[in-house]
Amino acid sequence: MAERFRILFVCMGNICRSPIAEAVTRTLALRQGLAALLEFDSAGTHGHYHAGEPPDARARRVALRRGYDLSRLRARSVIEADFDRFDRILAMDEANLAVLRRLCPEESRTKLGLFLSYAPHLGISEIPDPYYGAESGFDRAVDLCELAARGLLAEFARERGFA
Repeated sequence: MAERFRILFVCMGNICRSPIAEAVTRTLALRQGLAALLEFDSAGTHGHYHAGEPPDARARRVALRRGYDLSRLRARSVIEADFDRFDRILAMDEANLAVLRRLCPEESRTKLGLFLSYAPHLGISEIPDPYYGAESGFDRAVDLCELAARGLLAEFARERGFA
């Protein structure tokens, strides 16, 4: 079997958006029969603040209500080895993408991008951070992650001749 394509989702603390993105994309890949070809993880540019912690309770609650289980995920920081290990490293917003660009070796920069670039029809490039807002912000994050994940998986399937 061919080596799996590895995707890393990145936000600031790795307790809201990136674990949602990881769980949503993993679940949709499983439903589409692509899970054996893909590997997913998430990390934070400032993940050391929450290292080892589960995702935010609101993120877990909203995601579970929508069929996505975040219970096994734990926060971690982006590490240097991630730039070699992953084939795509997708930030949730421009600020975290800028941090990734500063940390990333030159030869790995083409791996970096924004998750919402896979849903260009939305006309927005960032998934807003729901941490300081109401629970509805977490629902919006799941909505946006679903749209981006569908686009990402469709592109992956097209590139591999599955679509």
